[in-house]
Amino acid sequence: MELYHSPYEAYPFLSDSGDNLCCDFELLTDEMASAVGLLRSRVEDKMLNAELLWVCGLIYDINPTLRTRLTVTAEEVSRLATAVERLQGECSVCGFVLPQGCEAACTAHLLRVKGKCLVRLLYRHMQRGHEVPPMLVDACNLLSGYFFLLALKLNALEGVAEETFVSRNYA
Repeated sequence: MELYHSPYEAYPFLSDSGDNLCCDFELLTDEMASAVGLLRSRVEDKMLNAELLWVCGLIYDINPTLRTRLTVTAEEVSRLATAVERLQGECSVCGFVLPQGCEAACTAHLLRVKGKCLVRLLYRHMQRGHEVPPMLVDACNLLSGYFFLLALKLNALEGVAEETFVSRNYA
């Protein structure tokens, strides 16, 4: 069956075969970068706002990696890891919390989940026989951790208490 291609196609790779996860990865990173932009509009802290702009650019640098090559540097991944460590050090909550709170924190929680989706997609890509740079897997895992800790930080800045959650299944 021949696929119809609209002359108005929004992105040239949308019709890639279902076995090819490159476009899915690119769409997910595009969605994340767009959500980071939304989050920035809700963050008044100048340092965090500037950091989010950098993270947004990093996500767009990650975007074409599966189709082309990894251009993110070890220094950039280290910078992200340092941001995660800094946020962890500022955090007094440990364990699982419900994804709630101020609007900015809720947006960060959504980004945390999207980071996990990126990692899951990378593992599916590898399971299909494709090589993925370990540093890309690290960067995507760090993005998820970054947004989790950022959610906690944003709630703390707004004076919103975290709601801990104890699972009945994993207790």
